[in-house]
Amino acid sequence: MAPGLPATGREGLAPVAFVFADTTEAKVANTVAVLEEAGRDYWAPRRYDTYHRGITARDYGQAVPVVVTTLEQLTEHGAGAAVWQRLGRTGEQTLTDALDNPDGDALYRDQAARADAAEEQHRAAAREAQRPVCKRCGQKFTDQRWEETTARGRAWTAGGASVCGTCRADDVAREEAASLPAAAPPEMEDDQEPGRGRGWFRRRP
Repeated sequence: MAPGLPATGREGLAPVAFVFADTTEAKVANTVAVLEEAGRDYWAPRRYDTYHRGITARDYGQAVPVVVTTLEQLTEHGAGAAVWQRLGRTGEQTLTDALDNPDGDALYRDQAARADAAEEQHRAAAREAQRPVCKRCGQKFTDQRWEETTARGRAWTAGGASVCGTCRADDVAREEAASLPAAAPPEMEDDQEPGRGRGWFRRRP
């Protein structure tokens, strides 16, 4: 990508214009063909040096925009009319359109952003396809549970690595309940005989 845009707001070097006078259309066409072939290394954009795939934008950062017209067209229509032809393009455009690069830096940024988004979606889908599934309830692991079972130094504390966090919590709860001592029966007071009540109306012997 070009490091920055010049004062014109367009990437690329300063433009060059050729205005032909007292000639024929055939001679102009032949001259344009010669200029295009001989000066291709100067006016033609380059491919972007990028790792992205599918980029069709072109790098105009070191390209010299070359436009041509005839004095007759300028006299008849004016410099602001569609009388300019840029090397490498067909047809005539206004000077503004001829110097613009619709397939340049702006298109590259758009295509690169789309490519980045597509790659991120692909990575996310690939990661999701590898997400573990609980062997007990069939639910997918949360990110936290997945990290607990795979992070270095933490896998040994994760308990059953094949179960999700909810099932693991159930296991822990059962283990804690099983480790508690059994509840002892209430103790009898010393003056209370087994089988004897302590009511007011006890039968006298």
